Amino acid sequence: MFEFPNQIQINDEKIKPFVSYLKKEKVESCLISVGTDILLQYSRNNKSKDKLHKINSCTKSITSCLIGIAVEQGLISDIHTPIVHYFPSLQQDQDIRKQSITIEHLLSMSAGFDWPELGEWNGWPAMIHSPNWVDYILERPLNAEPGERMNYNSGCSHLLLAILQQVSGMSAKDFAIKVLFSSLKIKDFIWHADPQGVNIGGFGIHMSIQDMHKFGSFYLNKGRCGKRQLLSEEWISTSTQPKYLTYDGIGYYGHHWWVAGDSLDPSFYFAMGMGGQYICVDHSQNIVVALTSDTYGDTFKPLRAITELLR
Repeated sequence: MFEFPNQIQINDEKIKPFVSYLKKEKVESCLISVGTDILLQYSRNNKSKDKLHKINSCTKSITSCLIGIAVEQGLISDIHTPIVHYFPSLQQDQDIRKQSITIEHLLSMSAGFDWPELGEWNGWPAMIHSPNWVDYILERPLNAEPGERMNYNSGCSHLLLAILQQVSGMSAKDFAIKVLFSSLKIKDFIWHADPQGVNIGGFGIHMSIQDMHKFGSFYLNKGRCGKRQLLSEEWISTSTQPKYLTYDGIGYYGHHWWVAGDSLDPSFYFAMGMGGQYICVDHSQNIVVALTSDTYGDTFKPLRAITELLR
């Protein structure tokens, strides 16, 4: 089912093939807005409309947001703080380079760990088979200097929430409810945790398409919710700047956000989860796109359709 509000002028040349794509492919739901107006609402069926979708790595961008709020609340003094401050076991590691890994390196996935998540691990981090995820991550060898290059690493995301739990004295889930979700009226969601009770920083959230869209709109609104500034414009701007280009087919990476390369204006950035989960923000056109799907054979297929729609 899909709805087009009558008051919106739709470019049929673009919207019709996009809707055909949604119906043809395994798209569960899609919600697109221009400013405060809803351009398109689509759901495969009534169940999809209200489903808590497994958003996979879109979780990472929420993790980034929470770290930003923690920094601005003074819970984290500086993103350039070495993580050995939070994980003193690194002082005993034979590779002293680990002592120079910072929170910023975690945010940009440039910590240098040997982490073939998009290689031999085929998209799933091996830490999920470990009895202690944090220890597993910290004990991985380095194959690059910290800050040298970006390598996709859900372990970095998980360490960020382990740090957040330390400094806040509460789970990331409870922190999110307190500082963000309650204001955005995100009430019904699931956030899984590791065996030690640390919420999964890289892929643990299930939420509705409406709430995914709220989060994207929060970034489009530059961190404002009503009259309240929950996250600074500066953090959002810095987080969504293109920093590393490791995967030509995806684009640049910022601080847990993907940033468009040549295909779209640089003001376009997005959260992306395995199987075709997306939260896209296009500042140049004032557009937010949230989309969930089941395209595990080609995670990037929905992105190509979104890009074609917006370009």
